[in-house]
Amino acid sequence: MEWIVPVILVVAIVVIAAGLYLLLARKALVHLNGRVDEEWENLCDQFSRRLELLPHLVELVKKYAPHEESVYISVMQAREQTAGAQTPLPAARTECSMQQAVRSLFEVAEAYPKLQASTKFLQLQSELRDMQDRVQAARRGYNVRVREFNSRLEAFPNTLFLRSLHYHRRDYFELDGTVLTADAPRVQF
Repeated sequence: MEWIVPVILVVAIVVIAAGLYLLLARKALVHLNGRVDEEWENLCDQFSRRLELLPHLVELVKKYAPHEESVYISVMQAREQTAGAQTPLPAARTECSMQQAVRSLFEVAEAYPKLQASTKFLQLQSELRDMQDRVQAARRGYNVRVREFNSRLEAFPNTLFLRSLHYHRRDYFELDGTVLTADAPRVQF
């Protein structure tokens, strides 16, 4: 009977330690989940800023090349699709089409020296390049947080307990590297 008290104490310590671990692990996961959401909102903000810039750029190019209607339509369609994407997977798909549409817009602009010499065009092109850089930085930040979250979720013994709390892997924002342009094409005279 003397061994019952130490056994009960050891079991109580193990149960308390396990409960404390689960509580802290859940708290860390909730925190990381919130950070992923914050990074996603930041990425969406960068998308919105870029989307506000595109109509100005299209209108300016349209003044110099009014007959390139199909290019303008594809840019505006890509803009609408990007604006409608609410989660990483559809947003990544629309981002690739956005990159292609913007590239085609700049290819049209390259054929018009007066447009390339326009200070307004150069300013908008520079702003778009800055926006692209910000989108890429926000995308990297989001993916870092997703990797941290997914790693924490899949670490043992979290896999045994935390998934029962309805936490699931978060999706990365991954792009097809063959389509992605780091920035807008450079204007050379």
